[in-house]
Amino acid sequence: MNYKEILETVYQKIAPIENVGELATYIPELATIDAEKFGVHISTVANTNFGLGNFQEKFSIQSIAKVLSLCLAYKYLGESIWDRLGVEPSGNSFNSLIQLETDNGIPRNPFINAGAIVIADILISSLVNPKEDLLNFIKSLSTNKDINYSAKIAASEKSVGYRNVALCNFIKSYGNIYNDPEVVLDFYFDLCSLELTCEQLSELFFFLANNGQTRQGEQILTKSQSKRINALMQTCGFYDESGEFAFKVGLAGKSGVGGGIIAIHPNQYAIAVWSPKLNKKGNSYRGMRFLEEFTTLSEQSIF
Repeated sequence: MNYKEILETVYQKIAPIENVGELATYIPELATIDAEKFGVHISTVANTNFGLGNFQEKFSIQSIAKVLSLCLAYKYLGESIWDRLGVEPSGNSFNSLIQLETDNGIPRNPFINAGAIVIADILISSLVNPKEDLLNFIKSLSTNKDINYSAKIAASEKSVGYRNVALCNFIKSYGNIYNDPEVVLDFYFDLCSLELTCEQLSELFFFLANNGQTRQGEQILTKSQSKRINALMQTCGFYDESGEFAFKVGLAGKSGVGGGIIAIHPNQYAIAVWSPKLNKKGNSYRGMRFLEEFTTLSEQSIF
């Protein structure tokens, strides 16, 4: 498969289209991003690494980071992690309170905000230095160590994070948050502030395309655990647009309101796309279009 040629063809087709959508202006720092940025990078099991556009420019990965925190928590707790989290698509917005009450404080899945907040609580209980230990774990997934939290973006999110404060306290009232909500939220906001490039992102997520093993040979998750993370991304990675992504793209994936998308084809590749303007469901407009065209032209998808 000539991925380089396919990527170039799709990029040339998508780049000129009308860039519709809106920036995530409800987070002040994200409202300042150049809306025309557009980058893509692929990392394949066959050792093809190729990028186009702004693929070496850092951006806020936001909710894509929830996959990484989940992987680390899964390593510590194993299958008992699912006692505190569901594995079903939410069918609601990523910050819904209504569903939590129906489910007695058990988030429907790890990728909605409530679920990621519970994961943050688990890591605080499991790690000696949660922020530092999570960052070290993420750095261990590739050879590129130039990865960090953004203090500016974390502060920006904290300044408007009232719904997340409500979610955390609501879950606490059901006994599914064990630590101080302020400490949990501080960790959660930092998690979402991580900044990476498309190149870094596809390399970091390569292990999920490679049965849980990094390109350097380190086994991060078991093959079974890797399969389950990919399954969750397939069914829950795009909130209430997850079905649409599965239908049109046919890959496991996760989006973030910074405009990034990571997508996985097990045993084939990890591909990262970044375009900041979001559609009405909060997913990158050009990113979704790009990946649909990419799997159509390559005739490769999970299904």
